[in-house]
Amino acid sequence: MYQMNAKMHIGFVFALLVVSFNSDVLGKNLKYRIYEEQTVGSVIARLSEDVADVLVKLPNPFTVRFRAMQRGSSPLLVVNEDSGEISIGAKIDREQLCQKNSNCSIEFDVITLPTEHLQLFHIEVEVLDINDNSPRFSRALIPIEISESAAVGTRIPLDGAFDPDVGENSLHAYSLSANDFFNIEVRTRTDGAKYAELIVVRELDRELKSSYELQLTASDMGVPQRSGSSILKISISDSNDNSPAFEQQSYIIQLLENSPIGTLLLDLNATDPDEGANGKIVYSFSSHVSPKIIETFKIDSERGHLTLFKQVDYEITKSYEIDVQAQDLGPNAIPAHCKIIIKVVDVNDNKPEININLMSPGKEEISYVFEGDPIDTFVALVRVQDKDSGLNGEIVCRLHGHGHFKLQKTYENNYLILTNATLDREKRSEYSLTVIAEDKGTPSLSTVKHFTVQVNDVNDNPPHFQRSRYEFAISENNSPGAYITTVTATDPDLGENGQVTYTILESFILGSSITTYVTIDPSNGAIYALRIFDHEEVSQITFVVEARDGGSPKQLVSNTTVAFTIIDENDNIPVVIGPALRNNTAEISIPKGAESGFHVTRIRAMDRDSGVNAELSCSIVAGNEENIFVIDPRSCDIHTNVSMESVPYTEWELSVIIQDKGNPQLHTKVLLKCMIFEYAESVTSTAMTSVSQASLDVSMIIIISLGAICAVLLAIMVLFATRCHREKKDTRSYNCRVAESTYQHHPKRPSRQIHKGDITLVPTVNGTLPIRSHHRPSPSSSPTLERGQMGSRQSHNSHQSLNSLVTISSNHVPENFSLELTHATPAVEQVSQLLSMLHQGQYQPRPSFRGNKYSRSYRYALQDMDKFSLKDSGRGDSEAGDSDYDLGRDSPIDRLLGEGFSDLFLTDGRIPAGATCSFRGKNSQHSPSSNIRIRVLRMTPSR
Repeated sequence: MYQMNAKMHIGFVFALLVVSFNSDVLGKNLKYRIYEEQTVGSVIARLSEDVADVLVKLPNPFTVRFRAMQRGSSPLLVVNEDSGEISIGAKIDREQLCQKNSNCSIEFDVITLPTEHLQLFHIEVEVLDINDNSPRFSRALIPIEISESAAVGTRIPLDGAFDPDVGENSLHAYSLSANDFFNIEVRTRTDGAKYAELIVVRELDRELKSSYELQLTASDMGVPQRSGSSILKISISDSNDNSPAFEQQSYIIQLLENSPIGTLLLDLNATDPDEGANGKIVYSFSSHVSPKIIETFKIDSERGHLTLFKQVDYEITKSYEIDVQAQDLGPNAIPAHCKIIIKVVDVNDNKPEININLMSPGKEEISYVFEGDPIDTFVALVRVQDKDSGLNGEIVCRLHGHGHFKLQKTYENNYLILTNATLDREKRSEYSLTVIAEDKGTPSLSTVKHFTVQVNDVNDNPPHFQRSRYEFAISENNSPGAYITTVTATDPDLGENGQVTYTILESFILGSSITTYVTIDPSNGAIYALRIFDHEEVSQITFVVEARDGGSPKQLVSNTTVAFTIIDENDNIPVVIGPALRNNTAEISIPKGAESGFHVTRIRAMDRDSGVNAELSCSIVAGNEENIFVIDPRSCDIHTNVSMESVPYTEWELSVIIQDKGNPQLHTKVLLKCMIFEYAESVTSTAMTSVSQASLDVSMIIIISLGAICAVLLAIMVLFATRCHREKKDTRSYNCRVAESTYQHHPKRPSRQIHKGDITLVPTVNGTLPIRSHHRPSPSSSPTLERGQMGSRQSHNSHQSLNSLVTISSNHVPENFSLELTHATPAVEQVSQLLSMLHQGQYQPRPSFRGNKYSRSYRYALQDMDKFSLKDSGRGDSEAGDSDYDLGRDSPIDRLLGEGFSDLFLTDGRIPAGATCSFRGKNSQHSPSSNIRIRVLRMTPSR
């Protein structure tokens, strides 16, 4: 029956939710009820359901976890972090947990994770009693001795039974087996315990019956009902007329809990009018008092002094009820009973207790928070309590240590420690906090508890270089792999967050990657050279070094610029660029009339180095023993020191050294071969000196030269444009481009081209030499007789008279055009007349466009001259630079006219008698506006 009902109670769980929304509370107070002795693992509540109205207000209610803040290594109740289920973690025995306290509950706190949106739930689980204990007597047999003279109504206290259950499950009633002489009455002590008193209901007669055995039963009202019993063995003694009597039937004593051992509590004074042994009284505790009273108090059997034998504690037992008896030493003595009630007075003898629940299991004295967490981040849960009562149990809690944390009360004596500012681990990584709990008693008692808050690192600091730009210097001609310098970035973060790795960002120098010049050790920032540096090639190397930490999930970086200046070393010898050298030797000519101070030459040299390594000086080291020459060491100008006419030598070999000012000094030696040459005009030393004084440095000479070249080019372009413009206006000039566009489709010009066979020189009957046109391609078309006659008059002197080259720019010659040369006309005038007539003849030019060039070809009488052509360059006047002109080679016209005109002259320069020369064209049509341009390119006398 009991087991069945117990199962019914065990399966029954009460839940009572008490919601608190006070301003100083972050969540709810949740109350539940369970019966003791439930199976381990039984679920008694689900927080995710009971606090759903609170969780729904959070940003991510489905990701909330629950963390129980409990004391002890094996809690009676456990909380599942994910689901929030509260289940039984160990066997719960209410009698062991709370003893006889009517209110028995398990309290703890639950917080939500993550703590950014912390919610605090106070859980109170009341443990309900089940009737799992039966009343029990301390003795199975209780001996009682009663005098036969005891009056009806005499009361004798009996041993009380003990039932650890509470409520209806606790001791409720006593019963005595049926008899005619005794009865019992149930009474309650000040602590709520019930006991029975044996009452004499009829007069006793020892002679009739000397002893009784009665069963005393104690029972509760639980379901099922439980009971326990003990045997009362009552002995009837012979009569003793008088019994001792106490002054009072009961005493109430106030006992301070801090009273020392041996304190006299009460001086009992019982009287007995009998004499002798019948009047001598002995004091003792009643036989039914609990062992606890015997352990705590002591009574003097003779004097009746009740003293404190063991220190009492108000927080454990607030009152004691002691039964004392006084009995004389006479036969058949009847003891007198007295009740003493001792009330323990609370004294402020208990310091407040502080319990700190941190988020670090296993390390109760250390709490961890992350730097950068927002204000009001949860740090710890503090619970304080004081066993004292009244003002002695009222506690004031304070937090000392640092203003970055605050103490916030939640309910009763529970507090939260929260951050009051954003923490920075790099500024301070650890805080020592002190919680002080002080009661309001007199004198006040306090408790101090310390704990540590450690700030966990977050990757919130990028690597930091001391400077944004590092400048170093390194000498050129270093060895590959040479150490240059180290750049270091510091990161105050911890672990991988502060582990810095160095890299060189990609860039290019002279088209090559920077990583071909330098490299960096990624672990310590040491920079090494990868090649030999040459100041003359690169004078400065600039690149960017990146420092990156190993933080997660995001790595932080910073950059710095590193600039290396390549220091010049004197590793280049001076190089002579003027005068021109051949095998380190130059030939210098000096006029015979050079006076003292004459500028002989200037040695121009350059040094690829820089600074003092490139500063040059010159000196004559050999060949100038007689000091004929002087040299300016800075400008390297060499002048004569004497007049050359006074020097007996004509040649010198001067050895000149050009050296820099580096360390060590480098030099170049040149040999100047100076030679005297005859020069008609004397050179004054003043002029020479002025020349030497006008020396300029190389850079200025280059600038002046470039300016002069540009000016000359500009003048040439202006001149060319002016001439072209003038030729366009000159009707007598021929411009191939204008001819192409203007005369190609002229309506009065027949499109015809003069060939080289169109012009010949033939004799006539009246002695004239006509120049006529024909189309016979062979020179045999000329009569052989005339050619023979002409050849008979030719002589060496006649060939020296004229050798002219005439270029005819014409398409055709009018047939009616003739030139008569008579013997009366001087030869020179006749030639001038011929040239003038040719110039004034109305020739119509017709260009022939071939590709991108304008050309005019003429056919001559001789086929073997086909390879020659007469072409005008199109630049106006044909000169030696024309493409048609070949210096030193006669054209066909040159040979024809030369032969023809040379026959006209005699050795004295006169024209033979009756000799005439005519020049005719085939076509008589001629426009008056036509222009014929005849140029005599060369007119030189034959030798």
